[in-house]
Amino acid sequence: MADASDAAVRAVVHGHVQGVGFRWATARRAAELGLACEAQNLPDGTVLVTARGAASAVDALVAWLRSDRTPGRVTGVDVRPV
Repeated sequence: MADASDAAVRAVVHGHVQGVGFRWATARRAAELGLACEAQNLPDGTVLVTARGAASAVDALVAWLRSDRTPGRVTGVDVRPV
């Protein structure tokens, strides 16, 4: 049974995010936050990130995705709960 503070999101990351180590860095950041996470390249050049875990950690990952600390150049992040 999931903890009441658990959350899950699907985030589509737009910009120059393929071929720059974005998926690797996202997986590493998610692991640091204790999240279960997958990141996959989509045919349109975006990256789909699915993350699950403590709500505060999910929020921290989304904030990181939107920050200038990611590899490449993020121009937008569309997030929806799962």
